[in-house]
Amino acid sequence: TVTHKRQPFMKVTVTSRTKMKIFIDILIFTGFLVAWDPRSTGIAIHEWLTIGGIAALVIHLLLSWSWIVEIGARFFGVLPPRTRFNYILNSLLFIDMTLIMFTGIMISQKFMPFLGIVVERNPIWRGVHDATSNLFVLLLGVHLALHWGWIVRVSKRYLMEPVAALLGITGAAVQQREAKP
Repeated sequence: TVTHKRQPFMKVTVTSRTKMKIFIDILIFTGFLVAWDPRSTGIAIHEWLTIGGIAALVIHLLLSWSWIVEIGARFFGVLPPRTRFNYILNSLLFIDMTLIMFTGIMISQKFMPFLGIVVERNPIWRGVHDATSNLFVLLLGVHLALHWGWIVRVSKRYLMEPVAALLGITGAAVQQREAKP
């Protein structure tokens, strides 16, 4: 376990940071799946989950802050094409999420009234909210595909291996089960 040197304000180890990041990512993804269709869960759950998702997104950004600053500073310099694409994709995801959250607040039926704030209805906000939500699905798919190797490695190391150890399954048995079609 190595202490992360680029984030002196966050005295966490790489291992604990990675564990926290995968936990937050799972939380964000699960919340997204549940909140995706407000007709399935109801508008109140949709709105409150998304508001809660803002906190999870802020934590995700803070855990990635050193990468954001480092790549941002070198963006117009020499960077591998995949890193530059990833930075652009993450920037688009951030802009899109900001628009989704803002327009969601502007069309809120439960959250804003709960706060005692009346938002004037405007069909433009609904259209922008729907369009940015649909764009988000596309951007998220590309993001997941780009990071799939990391997702598999981290899931195996921090989720599957501990569960296998709890169940008394050895590493060799896990590898044999994975190898079978």
